[in-house]
Amino acid sequence: MNNSKFGLQKLLPVFMSFIVMGFVDILGPATSYIQKDFGLSETVSGFLPSMILVWFFILGVPMGVLQNKYGKKNMLKIGMVVQALGLLLPFIHYAPPSMVFLVYISFILIGIGNTIIQVSANPLLQDVSPSEKLASYMSSSQFVKAIISFSGPIIASYFATSFGDWRLVLLVYGITSIIGAIWLSMTPIVEAKSNSKLATFGSCLSLLKNNFIALMALSIFLIVGAEVAINTKIGSVLTSKYTIDVTVATLGISAFFLGEIVSRLIGTIILNWIKPRLFLLLASIISLVGIAGVVLSPSHVAVNIEIVSFMDKIKLFFNSEISMAFVSIFIIGLGIGSMFPIIFSFALKKMPDRANEISGLLIMAVSGGAVFPPVMGFVISHISSIASLGVIGFCMSYILWVSLKMLKD
Repeated sequence: MNNSKFGLQKLLPVFMSFIVMGFVDILGPATSYIQKDFGLSETVSGFLPSMILVWFFILGVPMGVLQNKYGKKNMLKIGMVVQALGLLLPFIHYAPPSMVFLVYISFILIGIGNTIIQVSANPLLQDVSPSEKLASYMSSSQFVKAIISFSGPIIASYFATSFGDWRLVLLVYGITSIIGAIWLSMTPIVEAKSNSKLATFGSCLSLLKNNFIALMALSIFLIVGAEVAINTKIGSVLTSKYTIDVTVATLGISAFFLGEIVSRLIGTIILNWIKPRLFLLLASIISLVGIAGVVLSPSHVAVNIEIVSFMDKIKLFFNSEISMAFVSIFIIGLGIGSMFPIIFSFALKKMPDRANEISGLLIMAVSGGAVFPPVMGFVISHISSIASLGVIGFCMSYILWVSLKMLKD
């Protein structure tokens, strides 16, 4: 082993790219604030996440091709800079109720940048990691990303309460992304060259002829769709059920991501003893229990805690009238948190000789996050917020069906 190829000086700047990758999940609380500031309907605001996640479908495979030509490190730097521009744009110019098109441009830039980051970060991490430690580093990187996703709504709420401007979180994230790109550019990294066949749209889509791969791709589509729908619309559900401000309701997003963090930690341990297929079944049941908990939590209850400081908002987690909803959202995250890596591993193990195409197809399936928030927003606008949870329930019911089918096969 050539030890000069590895080391913290090479690992840390690549590891930071996973922190930057997690910044995309600010789209949830940002959507809630933008909807309020610009007076957008639930349906229209539901399309904001689509401006980010549709790029996974459009650019997932092409970025992999460009990465092979220009290098993973170079593409990763470009991704972080493009995402930084998208994050900084609303802070530079934000003029509600007009100029909403600039917000859409911002989300498009974030989507393009984050797609490049997600395509490049994992293979570059492989280049700076000893093979025997790669799995550990991969797991740690996803855990760190989950921490960033969890803390985003809390940071935005803190800035909104303490400084009167939630957009300060975008400034912090944008500057951090640029610092990450500069740090990476200053780090010499020897990249491994791939000798495998490049994935194309045609080769990726041809995999759908395999029934198992098609099931896995649709599962990813629905899992990510459910995650993004919760991230962007659970605040609307909470504001309609309780007399709380949007800055408080967005803390429900943190409850969801906290559940995902715990899920990934538990999954790392439990999967050493039980089969992944059984774990997926349990996870789908847990997620459905959480959805039922939100539906059954007391509706239209007046929360009588006076909100003066940021800590007053935190106290709402322990308020008996609303705690059931927050705990239930946490349980949803507990169920969903480990689904993506399990499904991804199933697909790769099924056809390991076509890993490039499978990875490209599943990255394209992440675009499910662009579909379900508008659907959930439409249901909120035309039926009710409680009915909109049925969209999440449908996604998780499908995963339950897949897990039962896999246990029988």
